[in-house]
Order: sequence, then structure tokens, then C-alpha cells
Amino acid sequence: MSGGPAAAPPDIKICDPWEPRDYQQDLWDFLLGGGRRADVVAHRRWGKDEVALNWAAAAATLKQGVYWHLLPEAAQARKAIWDAVNPHTGRRRIDEAFPRRARHGRWERDMKIELKNGSVWQLAGSDNYNSLVGAPPVGVVFSEWALSKPDAWSYVRPILAENGGWALFLWTPRGPSHATRAFESRRQRPDEWFTLQARADETGVFTREQLARERAELIAELGSEEEGEARFASEYLVDFNAATPGAYYGSLLEAARRDGRISRVPYDPALKVDTAWDLGIDDYTAIWFFQQVGREVRAIDYFETSGEGLQEVIRRAIAPKPYVYGAHHLPHDVMVRELGAAGRSRYETLWGLGVSPISVGAAMNPEERINAGRSLIPITWFDAEKCAAGLDRLRAYRKRWSRATRSYSGPLHDAASHGADAFGEFAANRFGGGALAKPGKRGANEPHSWMA
Repeated sequence: MSGGPAAAPPDIKICDPWEPRDYQQDLWDFLLGGGRRADVVAHRRWGKDEVALNWAAAAATLKQGVYWHLLPEAAQARKAIWDAVNPHTGRRRIDEAFPRRARHGRWERDMKIELKNGSVWQLAGSDNYNSLVGAPPVGVVFSEWALSKPDAWSYVRPILAENGGWALFLWTPRGPSHATRAFESRRQRPDEWFTLQARADETGVFTREQLARERAELIAELGSEEEGEARFASEYLVDFNAATPGAYYGSLLEAARRDGRISRVPYDPALKVDTAWDLGIDDYTAIWFFQQVGREVRAIDYFETSGEGLQEVIRRAIAPKPYVYGAHHLPHDVMVRELGAAGRSRYETLWGLGVSPISVGAAMNPEERINAGRSLIPITWFDAEKCAAGLDRLRAYRKRWSRATRSYSGPLHDAASHGADAFGEFAANRFGGGALAKPGKRGANEPHSWMA
């Protein structure tokens, strides 16, 4: 736990008196003392959102402004915060933090509250942060930060730097991720950041017997001692390196880390760079960049975006790189013609943008792609910095859990699956799938203007 020097506590009149629990006191004192950056990774039932709500009420009472409370998705925010009821009091949590007598108005659809002093507090999803309109925030809570879109902080950070606002990160580990990397970095800067890592066997929230029961129940629910132990270590012992339950590649990537194969892997100008893609339209597009030397594979770069067309993807991901490209590996559905593109396939669109030669993979079921990925990881070196986001995706790629059958059934389609599918596409097709050429004056291997 750490935190920079704080000013004397301001005279804050909180809407309703609220007392933090003993293990929350250091964070509360830091915030009251004028601290502006805090990162707290804590076990389940620590009371993370409770602290955040009451701090936002205090800050909004002290200083007129806009305050955001962001969860990974808006639907999750509504369920976990807006509609949530305190089981101990029977009152909605937002009514406890922002009592009616202090409010000027409340907007259910927008999950927004305006206080009588003009301050505005709003719930939203970090996946759609840039949809919020109005004045910029002076205080932002990132709840469930490990599951949130990291771009949200990139968007908010300069706003808070300019207006002197505060940011509070609250989360529980989900394996190594952007959240764990940021925490480790912030912990090295105690003059700028308050950091706290709180385990359930240290706070006293649970007795030893309760923790033993939680562990046993997780093992029973997940049907596997390995899976149950991993979930318990992550959610209760706040273990950054605990495998994501149901993860396909977790143990293989941990072995790569131990072997030193996740490190600095520089681009070799003497070798061509092959790419592997998973294409999204209203979803994520993911691209891996590989070089191969004999049996050894080097993952030197990774790119991911969402909601952008192919031309913008090329402009941002392919054209600016100094790489000399080899084959561009794409899944079989790149050949499907799209009605909204005058009947052109995405293959034709990419070829027209100068992406060539394109190697179109054969149709395969997810298990084939996953097994190919499992075979590739043990011979791959990953650049730790440039492939950080891609590694997060591979670590998080996991099986779908069915509550009805209490078993796993195939891969879960979520934000992690796109980067994982692109990796598996390369693993399955890097030695096969011939380069396809479009008839025309320019051959498939002839460079486009940006490749020349």
C-alpha cells in the first residue's frame, strides 16, 4: 500500500454520514486528503463500489462538477449499481449515497443524478465512454477495471490532468492483464499513486471457515479442483498469476513467461513479416505480426480495434509499419460477398487496398484452431510490450461455462476471442493455404504504393 503526500483534509459535508470499514480507512483518508490517483485491487465483498459511491457523493458535495462511475458495460452498471439494493438496509445503494433531499433530479434511462449544488453523477459503460455528452468529468471511478476497455483511461486521463480531477480504479484480478501491468507500474510511483492489494485472508471480511467453504464450493461448482483453486486464488487471494478459469492457453503462456519467451523481440529487417487476422465489422478486428526462423516463431507486434472499416485499419495498422510483408493470413469467410459493399468480398476490398498476397485459410471448427494455437505457443517468442494486448487476449480466451449442465462447452465468444482466433488462424495455416491472386495488371506479389 502506498500513496503520495496528501494535503490537510478539506471540510467536506457528506450528504449522509458514512464510516469506512477499518481496512478501507487508508484509501478513504487518502481521498479526503486530496489524493488524485488510487488503484485498489481487492477481493470479492471488500466493498469497492460502496467506497466509490460515498466518495463521489462527498466530492460532488465539495466541488460542483461532473462525476462518472464506469463499469465494463452499461447493462452491468445498471444491475450492479443503479438498481442494486443494500441487503442490510433494504435501500437502493444510489439512494443511500445520494439521498433524495440532496438531489435536484434523477434520470433513470441515462442513470444520472443531479445534486442541488449543480453537480452531476452518472453511471456508464467503459466500452462506450465517448458517448457521454456534456461537461468533462472532474472525477472518474473505473470499477471492474480488469474487465474494462483500457482505451477509456487513455480518453479520460488528459481531461483529468488538465482540470486537476481524480481517478479511482477498483478491481479483482482476472489473470495477467492491462490492469495488473498498470498496477505494478503505479506501485513503483508512490509519490503519484495510492495502491492497495487486499487479500481476503488479511482483511477479516471472512472467517477462516468461510474462506474454506468458498474454496470448496467453487471447486464443486466448476467441477474441477484446478479450476476452483484458480478462481479462488484470483477472486479471494488476489493472485495476479492465477489462471483464468477455463482458459485454453493460460498454462502454456505461464510456461513461456518462465522460459523467458515473453521479453523483447525486435523486428529483423532480413525477415519478412506475416500477418494473421480476425475481421470484425461492428466487432473487433485483430491482427498479429509474425516472423519465422526455421522452427522458431516470433510474435513481434499486435493490433486491435473495433468499429473501424478496412481502409482505416490498413491506414493505422499496416501502412505505418516499417515491415516488409510476406503473406497475410485471413479466415475463409473473407471471401464472402457483402451486400452493403456492392457485392464485393472483403478479400477484394483488402486486395484493392494493397494487402497482398492474401492466404485464405480453410474452414475449420474452433477446436482445430485452438489445438493449432496450443502447438504454436511452445515454439513462439512474444514481444512483451508490443504484444501485451494480444497476450492479454490469449490469456483470457476461455471455455464457455454452462450453469444448466455445470460444465464447459466450447469457446466463449467475447472480446478475447478475436485476438485468439487470429493467433489460431496463423497457427493452423502458416504452412498451407496458397496465396490467392486477383486477375489484373498488378500481380498479387507486386507492392502497393504504401508497400513500395
